[in-house]
Amino acid sequence: MQWWKRIIGRQDLYKELSREIQEHLEQKIEELVAGGMPRAAATHAARREFGNVSLVEEDSRSTWRWSSLESWFADVRFGARTLRTSCGFTAVAILTLGLGIGATTAIFSVIHSVLLNPLPMSDPARVVMVRETWRDVFPALSAGNFADVRRQNSAFTGMCALHSASFNLATQDNPVRVQGEIATAECFTTLGVPPIAGRVFTSEEDQPGRPKVVVISERLWRRALSADPFIVGRSLRINGEPYAVAGIMPKSFDPLLSGSELWVPQGFTAQQIADHDNHYLNVLARVRPGVSLEQAQSELNVIAKRLAQDYPLDDKDRGLNVRPLTELLLGDQRLALQVMLAAVGFVLLIACANIANLQLVRSRTRQKEMALRVALGSSRARLVRQLLVENVVLGVAGGVFGVLLAYWGLSWIVTHGPAEMPRLSESRIDGGALAFACGIALLSSLSFGLVPAMRSTSISLNEAFKRATGVSSGSKDRVRSALVIAEVALALILMAGAGLLIRSALLVSRVDPGFDTTNLVVGRIGLPDVEYRDPVVARHAFDRIVHEAEQIPGVQSAAVVSRAPMAGPGNSNGLIAEGKPLDPSSIVNSRLQVVSPGYLETARIPIRAGRDFTPQDTRERTIVTIVNESLAHTMWRGENAVGKRFACCEAGPKGRTDPVWHEVVGVVADVRAFGLDREVQPEFYLPLAQMPADAWDWMGRTMDLTVRTQSAAPPDRELQTVVGGVAPGVPIYQLSTMQQKIGSTLERSHFDTFLLSIFAAAALLLSSVGIYGVLSYMVAQRTRDIGIRMALGATRSQVVGDVLWQGARLTAAGLAIGIVGALASVRLLSSMLYGVRSTDGITFGATCFVLIAAALFASYIPALRATRVDPMVALRDE
Repeated sequence: MQWWKRIIGRQDLYKELSREIQEHLEQKIEELVAGGMPRAAATHAARREFGNVSLVEEDSRSTWRWSSLESWFADVRFGARTLRTSCGFTAVAILTLGLGIGATTAIFSVIHSVLLNPLPMSDPARVVMVRETWRDVFPALSAGNFADVRRQNSAFTGMCALHSASFNLATQDNPVRVQGEIATAECFTTLGVPPIAGRVFTSEEDQPGRPKVVVISERLWRRALSADPFIVGRSLRINGEPYAVAGIMPKSFDPLLSGSELWVPQGFTAQQIADHDNHYLNVLARVRPGVSLEQAQSELNVIAKRLAQDYPLDDKDRGLNVRPLTELLLGDQRLALQVMLAAVGFVLLIACANIANLQLVRSRTRQKEMALRVALGSSRARLVRQLLVENVVLGVAGGVFGVLLAYWGLSWIVTHGPAEMPRLSESRIDGGALAFACGIALLSSLSFGLVPAMRSTSISLNEAFKRATGVSSGSKDRVRSALVIAEVALALILMAGAGLLIRSALLVSRVDPGFDTTNLVVGRIGLPDVEYRDPVVARHAFDRIVHEAEQIPGVQSAAVVSRAPMAGPGNSNGLIAEGKPLDPSSIVNSRLQVVSPGYLETARIPIRAGRDFTPQDTRERTIVTIVNESLAHTMWRGENAVGKRFACCEAGPKGRTDPVWHEVVGVVADVRAFGLDREVQPEFYLPLAQMPADAWDWMGRTMDLTVRTQSAAPPDRELQTVVGGVAPGVPIYQLSTMQQKIGSTLERSHFDTFLLSIFAAAALLLSSVGIYGVLSYMVAQRTRDIGIRMALGATRSQVVGDVLWQGARLTAAGLAIGIVGALASVRLLSSMLYGVRSTDGITFGATCFVLIAAALFASYIPALRATRVDPMVALRDE
């Protein structure tokens, strides 16, 4: 019989052993009776000869292999019974520990999904992104540079280019806007991800003029195409043109974590390959085995110098940079998530310190029990093991409760978390998270249980009886005081971090965005290439949409802009002021905004100088522009920008050395286009009627419709009807109010602030409970001393002051340590703050004040209890 089967059926074996011993005893009794001895005397003699039956059974069991395991089982059962007898302590401990474990497990699950899980591609550690470098920024590659790097490098086994685009997909119901990418055919082989159905497009299909094909994602296939099993080979109407479905990629395939759901061939033309000026391609590559990242960077440096020599007008002062794709995609998430994990770790440590304090109180009440067990033969190691097993039982119960809380907490985080955090929706309480929770529960059990266990078993029987009978007076407990000091210090660190984020959020909320956000509605419209390839046709369509939108009841004005504030990155161009050399060193990078007449009035962007655009600003008139204050200050510091000119956006009749000049006719206020917490960038505006023909391709014939309404209710349905009436089959998407867009840009910082504030509040509560517990125990221990002092004339205020002084000393020590720790740790939050330094004195002062107030309140309750001690009753009890 296998040993584990014996363990399962050990109760039957124990019964069989008892029967055998009883049979031997009965047999001996019968032998003595047969010899003439009376049965009573025979029974007594047989038992005397056989010995203690229970001891014989125990000795027999000890020879079996599972005796030590049975001893552990007994400890577990005893620990569970002990905890059941202390329901109040057990409930508080499980609740406190469960909160700490649950929060830690939930945040770990997010980190595991977002940061620790490898990207869903073959050997992701070897996949890198190649970028250009220019003036400490990292722009994308031009098509010409990509082609040259792909041809000249030897460090990569594969290299591909892709860039984001939006597509109108015709469905059986309404047209939907789908985020996708235009990619070269090598994209799929470079990343090493095969399709789940069909195939990917080939190099032959990735050529201009070839029949159009598309690869779709499993998400799009299920969401918009009803998981049609025969979709491969069929045709989809995308941007008004038929595309044959080549294959379906797994739902995890999303190379840039941008939510892409379809991929179409890039199909570079010879003209595009010759273009080294338009930098828009995301370039991915797979490093050759045996080649280090440093070697690849060295080779790219050589290629960059060659490009600068061959194309000085485009690539002068430009370099090439290679970085691991995982680092680039997830690096921005790392700091915030690590801060959150550290925060919940602090909460868990405070929870463990509180439970340790409770255990120390219980250890005082159990010292007599422990001393008796030592006197009866138990070793100290055996008692320590028993108490640690009891703590493990408590930790397991807290862990189970914590996992249940983690499920709820993770669900809330996934639902309310920032949309910009990649792979957040994939967070799960899986086997790894459960293993983490078990490890944390076990570690916590040992952390808060070891010191109380050693304390409980370190006292002699004589001392235990002295304390039980009141012969020994209460003494200061340095361990419990140290735990409370540590709780206060950790709470201060958390509260300082939360305070800095809250103060930063308050400052951001007061930032002027540069325009009036009240009742401003924004929606995005993308016209298909096939029907609106002619720039005149596209411009007339947007003009009609604006005109029809202004006829909607309740609409005050409407306009279109290439990228509305808070709506996305948009396009940028290099500008060269008149009088500067036509050289890359003279370029001022600026954000381009193409607008229809009336946009500045609709958005209510103040004009600081000059005039607004008018319908007369056409290609037949002087090419004009409006600049923001930042651009005016950058290009013409201390001068009036109105009337100045710069070169931009298109070549003149004699080529790029004879550029088109734009005359500044107005200067407008700075707009925080990327978010209230982002710095203002140089920005210039071009009238829609004067927009270069090539710009329609830059923008993908996509613009934002801005509508100023009289009420807060956005006319969503009416705008959908207007767009569908002017451009059938074209949806308006990303439709929302400007306040909602501003909120989305601050979603991440507000989410981080909210979570850290919750953890800080929990830390404040737990540390206050810790102070209360220590002082309450001190008052209980010093009942006799307090009674004597009051009998000798001590006033209530003196007693209260004495107790408050004890609490103040603990709080002051914790604050001193916490301030040092906070000054060292909150530096990590510098990149998450706006308008406030990590050493902000107001924040630290407010944090200390709140902690002191909470500590005094927690100290006052035991102090008030101390004043109610009756001296006669206290002395009589002694």
